[in-house]
Amino acid sequence: MTLAITGATGFVGRALLDEAAKKGLEVRALARRPQAKTPGVEWVRGDLHDRKALAKLVRKAEAVIHVAGVVNTPDPMGFHLGNVEGTLKVVEAAVAAGAPRLVYVSSLAAREPQLSKYGHSKLHAEKLVAASGLDWTIVRPPAIYGPRDREILELFKLARWGVVPMPPAGRTSLIHVADLSRLLLALVPASERVTRQKFEPDDGREEGWSHRELARAIGWAVGRRPWVPHVSKATLERLARADKALRGRKAKLTPDRVGYMAHPNWVCSPKAMPPKRLWRPEVPTLEGLKATAEWYRKEGWL
Repeated sequence: MTLAITGATGFVGRALLDEAAKKGLEVRALARRPQAKTPGVEWVRGDLHDRKALAKLVRKAEAVIHVAGVVNTPDPMGFHLGNVEGTLKVVEAAVAAGAPRLVYVSSLAAREPQLSKYGHSKLHAEKLVAASGLDWTIVRPPAIYGPRDREILELFKLARWGVVPMPPAGRTSLIHVADLSRLLLALVPASERVTRQKFEPDDGREEGWSHRELARAIGWAVGRRPWVPHVSKATLERLARADKALRGRKAKLTPDRVGYMAHPNWVCSPKAMPPKRLWRPEVPTLEGLKATAEWYRKEGWL
């Protein structure tokens, strides 16, 4: 089996390559820049707007796993270009090549598209996938954590200092990147249980984590018991402006992110869980958070 993967050089993509290697799967992976030789991986130079590269990527592939996307950008148009137009180009290439299967990594943010341009762009991309005529499955992960992640890293850094400001009271689900990667590969074979379905996988914790519980769990992972103040939406908006002034285009807290961060419910729906016979989460979250903190330290990120 040959799998075509976009976003293979990113956080989720790298974990997916690791999991594919464990299973002895051959992978063709898209990358903007030259990559070191990787056993079992044929690198294809290009991006989501390079038709020739995409055609080469999906040629004779048994399945396409579309991971690539824009999660943060100073210019909201970046969400449309990366998530909507990029997905359209992947769909067109897959249809032209006669690819039998497409697994698309969306986001739980697509469930509430009115809250952010990011969530709106992911929902728009989902509609393109659903209308493609392909045999598809859509995965809407919640917050993803694990080695190589630079998004939740900010919370680990804050926890080390003993204070983790969190959004207004609410709850969220989590998933370890290794568990997500196993799910994506488990979804490759088509079946009635997964075809044309949308799934919301998580770590198995019923009703997710409160924002305070999550902050305390991250604090435990770094050996601290942090103070966890809840920050209002108005304050988050002011902090987003300050982050932009300090870090410019590299700002992590953007006005668009504030839109969905302040929402009280990002818990995965039990009705949208993948079939248990197909997949179950394996990484206990506390252990996963601690291992992630150790990886950050080893790499000098924390």
